[in-house]
Amino acid sequence: MTIDAVGTVSTAGTTDAATVASMYSTTPVRTPKQTLDSETFMSLLVTQLRNQDPSSPMDTNQMIAQTTQLAMMEKLTALSTTSDENFSLQMRTAAAALVGQNVTYTDAAGASVTGIVSAVSYAGSVPQVTVGKASVALDAISGVTAPTG
Repeated sequence: MTIDAVGTVSTAGTTDAATVASMYSTTPVRTPKQTLDSETFMSLLVTQLRNQDPSSPMDTNQMIAQTTQLAMMEKLTALSTTSDENFSLQMRTAAAALVGQNVTYTDAAGASVTGIVSAVSYAGSVPQVTVGKASVALDAISGVTAPTG
């Protein structure tokens, strides 16, 4: 026995193909979580404990090892965050030190431009320095020289 697709039936007795197509084309899409955080780890551990065999429970050494792994993961995550914050602070400090210095960068046309940095903006993820009327990303600067005069 075959099962036909569900759709609207016209007065002629045929199924409306557009209705059937729209019903099956809107399948919900689940986006998998790409990171393993402490919440996910604890959820897995609790699920493992709930579903363990009562006649052979989990070894306490394994549980301690998993708890230690969780603590290590949390510390590594904190260390990564601290490292990112330190890098951001270093970029801000480097950008601030460029005020009054001659810098060289390549503009959109591919020409090498040299000018004096007059201001710094920290609005984006990478600090922007102002050279003349141009706003230049810190990572686009190719050279720094002491001002003349």
